[in-house]
Amino acid sequence: MLGLKQVHHIAIIASDYQASKQFYCGILGFTLQGEAYREERDSWKGDLALNGQYVIELFSFPSPPARPSHPEACGLRHLAFSVDDLDQAVAHLEQHGVRCEAIRIDPFTDKRFTFFADPDGLPLELYQQ
Repeated sequence: MLGLKQVHHIAIIASDYQASKQFYCGILGFTLQGEAYREERDSWKGDLALNGQYVIELFSFPSPPARPSHPEACGLRHLAFSVDDLDQAVAHLEQHGVRCEAIRIDPFTDKRFTFFADPDGLPLELYQQ
Protein backbone atom coordinates (compact mmCIF):
# COMPACT_ATOMS: atom_id res chain seq x y z
CA MET A 1 0.00 0.00 0.00
CA LEU A 2 1.18 3.52 -0.81
CA GLY A 3 0.41 4.93 2.65
CA LEU A 4 -0.81 8.43 1.78
CA LYS A 5 -1.75 10.36 4.93
CA GLN A 6 -3.14 13.72 3.78
CA VAL A 7 -2.71 16.47 1.22
CA HIS A 8 0.55 18.21 2.12
CA HIS A 9 0.17 21.37 0.06
CA ILE A 10 -1.26 22.88 -3.10
CA ALA A 11 1.05 24.77 -5.47
CA ILE A 12 -0.28 27.87 -7.23
CA ILE A 13 1.60 29.89 -9.85
CA ALA A 14 0.71 33.58 -9.84
CA SER A 15 1.27 36.08 -12.62
CA ASP A 16 1.68 38.86 -10.02
CA TYR A 17 3.18 37.40 -6.85
CA GLN A 18 2.58 40.47 -4.67
CA ALA A 19 -1.09 40.80 -5.74
CA SER A 20 -1.73 37.10 -5.10
CA LYS A 21 0.09 37.19 -1.76
CA GLN A 22 -2.12 40.13 -0.73
CA PHE A 23 -5.24 38.26 -1.92
CA TYR A 24 -4.48 35.00 -0.11
CA CYS A 25 -3.08 36.62 3.07
CA GLY A 26 -4.84 39.99 3.25
CA ILE A 27 -8.30 38.93 2.07
CA LEU A 28 -8.60 35.16 2.58
CA GLY A 29 -6.67 35.14 5.87
CA PHE A 30 -3.72 32.86 5.16
CA THR A 31 -0.48 33.60 7.02
CA LEU A 32 2.91 33.81 5.34
CA GLN A 33 5.14 31.24 7.04
CA GLY A 34 8.17 31.76 4.85
CA GLU A 35 9.22 33.45 1.65
CA ALA A 36 12.19 33.18 -0.69
CA TYR A 37 13.30 34.81 -3.92
CA ARG A 38 15.10 32.44 -6.27
CA GLU A 39 17.22 34.73 -8.42
CA GLU A 40 18.33 32.03 -10.88
CA ARG A 41 14.65 31.44 -11.78
CA ASP A 42 13.42 35.04 -11.26
CA SER A 43 10.82 33.41 -9.03
CA TRP A 44 9.23 34.03 -5.65
CA LYS A 45 8.01 31.19 -3.41
CA GLY A 46 5.78 31.82 -0.42
CA ASP A 47 4.60 29.23 2.09
CA LEU A 48 1.05 30.03 3.20
CA ALA A 49 -0.73 28.52 6.19
CA LEU A 50 -4.41 28.36 7.11
CA ASN A 51 -5.12 28.17 10.85
CA GLY A 52 -1.49 27.21 11.44
CA GLN A 53 -1.44 24.41 8.85
CA TYR A 54 0.80 24.75 5.81
CA VAL A 55 -1.52 24.61 2.78
CA ILE A 56 -0.36 26.61 -0.26
CA GLU A 57 2.97 27.08 -2.02
CA LEU A 58 2.58 30.36 -3.89
CA PHE A 59 5.00 30.77 -6.81
CA SER A 60 5.76 33.36 -9.42
CA PHE A 61 7.48 32.64 -12.72
CA PRO A 62 8.16 35.00 -15.61
CA SER A 63 5.32 34.96 -18.18
CA PRO A 64 3.38 31.86 -17.07
CA PRO A 65 0.80 30.66 -19.60
CA ALA A 66 -2.86 31.37 -18.86
CA ARG A 67 -5.32 28.62 -17.92
CA PRO A 68 -6.70 27.08 -21.11
CA SER A 69 -10.35 27.33 -19.98
CA HIS A 70 -12.46 28.17 -16.99
CA PRO A 71 -13.02 25.96 -15.03
CA GLU A 72 -13.26 22.78 -17.08
CA ALA A 73 -9.61 22.56 -18.14
CA CYS A 74 -7.99 19.17 -17.66
CA GLY A 75 -6.32 19.02 -14.27
CA LEU A 76 -7.22 20.83 -11.08
CA ARG A 77 -10.77 22.12 -11.50
CA HIS A 78 -11.00 24.30 -8.40
CA LEU A 79 -9.87 24.64 -4.80
CA ALA A 80 -12.61 24.58 -2.12
CA PHE A 81 -12.54 26.02 1.39
CA SER A 82 -15.06 25.18 4.11
CA VAL A 83 -16.67 27.95 6.14
CA ASP A 84 -19.15 28.01 9.01
CA ASP A 85 -21.11 31.03 7.74
CA LEU A 86 -21.28 31.36 3.95
CA ASP A 87 -23.19 34.66 4.00
CA GLN A 88 -20.58 36.26 6.26
CA ALA A 89 -17.73 34.93 4.11
CA VAL A 90 -19.33 36.23 0.90
CA ALA A 91 -19.92 39.63 2.50
CA HIS A 92 -16.24 39.76 3.53
CA LEU A 93 -15.05 38.95 0.01
CA GLU A 94 -17.40 41.46 -1.58
CA GLN A 95 -16.23 44.18 0.85
CA HIS A 96 -12.75 43.56 -0.59
CA GLY A 97 -13.94 43.79 -4.20
CA VAL A 98 -14.05 40.04 -4.83
CA ARG A 99 -17.11 39.05 -6.87
CA CYS A 100 -18.86 35.83 -5.87
CA GLU A 101 -21.30 33.83 -7.97
CA ALA A 102 -24.85 33.36 -6.72
CA ILE A 103 -25.06 30.95 -3.80
CA ARG A 104 -26.20 27.49 -4.86
CA ILE A 105 -27.28 24.32 -3.06
CA ASP A 106 -25.34 21.09 -3.57
CA PRO A 107 -28.01 18.62 -4.77
CA PHE A 108 -26.26 15.69 -3.09
CA THR A 109 -25.58 17.20 0.36
CA ASP A 110 -28.08 20.09 0.53
CA LYS A 111 -25.15 22.32 1.59
CA ARG A 112 -24.72 25.89 0.33
CA PHE A 113 -21.71 26.93 -1.78
CA THR A 114 -20.43 29.62 -4.12
CA PHE A 115 -17.51 30.22 -6.45
CA PHE A 116 -15.12 33.16 -6.80
CA ALA A 117 -11.67 33.61 -8.34
CA ASP A 118 -8.18 34.60 -7.28
CA PRO A 119 -6.33 37.43 -9.11
CA ASP A 120 -5.36 35.04 -11.94
CA GLY A 121 -8.84 33.60 -12.36
CA LEU A 122 -8.15 30.35 -10.48
CA PRO A 123 -11.60 29.08 -9.50
CA LEU A 124 -12.10 28.94 -5.74
CA GLU A 125 -15.11 27.68 -3.83
CA LEU A 126 -16.59 28.39 -0.42
CA TYR A 127 -18.59 25.48 0.99
CA GLN A 128 -20.69 25.90 4.13
CA GLN A 129 -20.18 23.15 6.71
